Amino acid sequence: MARTSLVLTSKDGAAPVSGVPDPALLVVDDNEDNRYVLSQQLNIQGYDNITIATNGHEALNNLRSKSFDLVLLDIMMPDLNGYEVLERMRSSPELRNIPVIMISGIGELDSVVRCIELGAEDYLPKPFEPTLLRARVRATLERKRLHDQVVAQAADLASQAAELANWNKTLEQRVADQLGEIERMGRLRRFLSPQVADLIVASGMEKLLQSHRGEITALFCDLRGFTRFSETSDPEDVMVLLRDYHAVIGQIVIKYGATLEHFAGDGVMMIFNAPVPIDKPQLQAVRMALEMRDAMGTFTQKWRRLGHDIGFGIGISHGFATLGTIGFEGRFDYAAVGTVSNIASRLCDEAKPGQILISPRVLMAVEDTMKVELVGELTLKGIQRPMTAYNVIDAATNHIADTLG
Repeated sequence: MARTSLVLTSKDGAAPVSGVPDPALLVVDDNEDNRYVLSQQLNIQGYDNITIATNGHEALNNLRSKSFDLVLLDIMMPDLNGYEVLERMRSSPELRNIPVIMISGIGELDSVVRCIELGAEDYLPKPFEPTLLRARVRATLERKRLHDQVVAQAADLASQAAELANWNKTLEQRVADQLGEIERMGRLRRFLSPQVADLIVASGMEKLLQSHRGEITALFCDLRGFTRFSETSDPEDVMVLLRDYHAVIGQIVIKYGATLEHFAGDGVMMIFNAPVPIDKPQLQAVRMALEMRDAMGTFTQKWRRLGHDIGFGIGISHGFATLGTIGFEGRFDYAAVGTVSNIASRLCDEAKPGQILISPRVLMAVEDTMKVELVGELTLKGIQRPMTAYNVIDAATNHIADTLG
């Protein structure tokens, strides 16, 4: 049977920032479609030196005959599975330092934990999300580059001990600093949104994550009818709906440079202008909301055909908030605390299916480029005074809709 042509697009078209010239990657998977999708996406992200292995034995033969910078290894394979390949690599002095990212299905979390304990660097869930793939491959290659750099420096030091006596006194601290940098990058790319992690790693500007007061645009969205759906549906259907929903809006969030503040079931909070400053955050938020609403139209129609009354609403506000990282060692999030976030959430609560409710401050920034209708004064829970809300109908060159007059 002829292969169906698959076209993949890059999020930003940027070449990999690994520090390794043309890094050699080995993709190991017994599933042809998985190999094709993963190798194509790696090509798009700038990795051209890719070798394919269809089983564990072929992977080990490749590893013994050629030098690789990274292995992307499937867990479930016949004959010689991912666990066994990883064990043989870690028991071999020639192969033990090659980083391995395990490829795992959603239901294989226990297997992933086992692989990490066996020495895998990281894991990549199926289906492959391009931005997650890019971040984890880049982070792993960067860690390997720094590791190889430290090894090379140590070897050079051994052969030039007499000349480098003074430098040798500070070697321990330099190595510690490099290892600390590796750990820092790993933590950022695991727990912060991609654009935040990339900025911090590239610039070293940790001060962007420190607590401060800043002006942001907050967008909150959730599903209408989700509570009723979750109470009357099988747990498996609930999780399928949430995965599909998050997949739809997730790509759009990344496209528009929003910072994902948190998930809360079907509720998702995003912010603009922090920690990465952007131009016209209100307009960017409304444009993203329009694209999300259009994309969710197909999503909600699908579930309505299955007999479920699912809708989608959005609330957007603009104002000042306290910004910074919250959490504990091993799990940090970037948060925005303040009335602006609460207003976005409350406006979302009031939005009917398909509505994008915005506050007056957002209106002032977008009224020349958006067609908007007056909704009226709303009494929002937890907000002292009633607020006039507006519904964004569409992007337009004309002024506010006639209903405002």
